[in-house]
Amino acid sequence: MAVTIRGSHIARVPQTKTSSPATRCGYVALIGTPNAGKSTLLNQLVGCKLAIVTPKAQTTRTRLLGISIEGSAQIIYVDTPGIFAPRRRLDRAMVAAAWSGAEDADETVLLVDAARGIGPDVRSILDHLADRRRRSILALNKIDLVRRDRLLALAAELAKAGDFDPVFMISGLSGDGVEDLKRHLAAAVPPGPWLFPEDQLSDAPERLLAAEVTREQVFLQLHDELPYASTVETESWEERRDGSVRIEQVIYVERPSQRAIVLGERGQRIKSVGARARAELERMLERRVHLFLFVKVRENWSEDRERFNALGLDYEV
Repeated sequence: MAVTIRGSHIARVPQTKTSSPATRCGYVALIGTPNAGKSTLLNQLVGCKLAIVTPKAQTTRTRLLGISIEGSAQIIYVDTPGIFAPRRRLDRAMVAAAWSGAEDADETVLLVDAARGIGPDVRSILDHLADRRRRSILALNKIDLVRRDRLLALAAELAKAGDFDPVFMISGLSGDGVEDLKRHLAAAVPPGPWLFPEDQLSDAPERLLAAEVTREQVFLQLHDELPYASTVETESWEERRDGSVRIEQVIYVERPSQRAIVLGERGQRIKSVGARARAELERMLERRVHLFLFVKVRENWSEDRERFNALGLDYEV
């Protein structure tokens, strides 16, 4: 199914569907530490790959909406950046975006990596939720990696530390327990008309989703060689008469040595990134894609106000 795109941020938009009093609709924020599995869970809940997923922590940099229908309810999931102790301006903006997404939502799901348990960042999130007296839904993720007795002990410990109602045990990767969570959320969101057309899966512009697809490949293929010093932006999007699309993107890095890493020997690395990104985009858009990648050096791009605007992040946080 192709992604239908409208809008650019969380907003209460005019009613787009004639609905009966029985319909429900609301925002559900997915929060947690980096690599808790929020993006994997979002893709599972929506039934389509929207958010990029890599083994590298802090992959998600901005809020992303995923929209699904469960019975008479429309659930609008907000995938947020991982919450951790920020060090850089970009880190602070990402964490602020995560908490903003939670505070704007009707329901909040705290996702905890059951294999990692309760670390300092999880405790910080619990303290933040307690300070705001916000009841949340707890989802213990990656349960297939943990013994049942340890799961039950972890659930009990978290229940003492926070105000959770209820608690779910799930695997975002396999889908185990996800349908139970989805049914609960469908009943929990408030009564009201649907806010998006029935066939819409996200509010993110196609240009942004396309850039994220390429950034995923950069992370997957270069995560051992390239630090958090790269970003991708779609510079042009040309609809062609034959139904295909021509996309030009720029991969920004901070130093010439990083540019050489992305290009690879005789350009082989950038060719591999482009080939895999193009194949993913063709699956997503259900049409032929002509993808052209360029690598440019932009020193300290992570301190550049323009880059923050492109990511939908608050530069002044």
